Amino acid sequence: MRIRLFLSTTFTLIEGVVLIVDSHVHLKHGDVNRTEYSPEVIVYTMDAVGIDVSVVFAMSTSTKRSIEMALEACRKFPDRLIPYVYAIPSFEKAVNDEIMDAVVKLGFKGIKVHAGEYTIAEYVVDPVIELAEKLEVPCLIDCVGRYSDIKRMAEKFPKAKIIVAHFGKYLSTDEKLIDQFINLTSIYKNIYLDTSGVLLTHKIKEAIQKVGSNRIIFGTDGPHEEPDTVSFAKKELEKIKALKLNPIDEENILGRNILRILKI
Repeated sequence: MRIRLFLSTTFTLIEGVVLIVDSHVHLKHGDVNRTEYSPEVIVYTMDAVGIDVSVVFAMSTSTKRSIEMALEACRKFPDRLIPYVYAIPSFEKAVNDEIMDAVVKLGFKGIKVHAGEYTIAEYVVDPVIELAEKLEVPCLIDCVGRYSDIKRMAEKFPKAKIIVAHFGKYLSTDEKLIDQFINLTSIYKNIYLDTSGVLLTHKIKEAIQKVGSNRIIFGTDGPHEEPDTVSFAKKELEKIKALKLNPIDEENILGRNILRILKI
């Protein structure tokens, strides 16, 4: 069986073999240095760790430049990389027009939103979520712990697929906050939880018990050189495997869920 990843490119699926998909990979990060990673480094890391496909995007840049960077990367590795467009307000051009073109004309599969670079209040971000709902593509949202904003989006746009990065907040040790996001996911069926940057891994198991494995999505939030890109990604993957889940739950989290959401 062959599946379409990006534009006209197809990927061969071998019966009985489940793809491992990293749903959270940066061509450009939001760290203080605005670190960039080439698609070659990303694919090298994937090969070394055993990741078949990655979703890639750039942030800390304009929507226009994010499209250019993701497009260039995915044209180099069309059978390995899937592009998301970064949504960020701009005085230069209507951002939703750029997002629309990226999805409809260029085959981008989703939208990245990050509250670390701009407010995700309704008067700023809701038009983006509305467009995502209309285009039937997911939004990967780093809400930096803003529970009420995710609740508002899920209620207002019930058909929008909202992927909450890091179970709510990157590297959080606040169990009550994580529980809030798990509980929110149990109420709103359009919310999904991304495992990248989750330190309290027992919360992933608790989420599986409460909302089911089909609402949880594997990601690394890489590349990071901690100490190197391979070790970092391997740690995130082994974090899931160490949970000793039943095969169906593990396969759902590591690949099936995101491929279903992306209609691949």
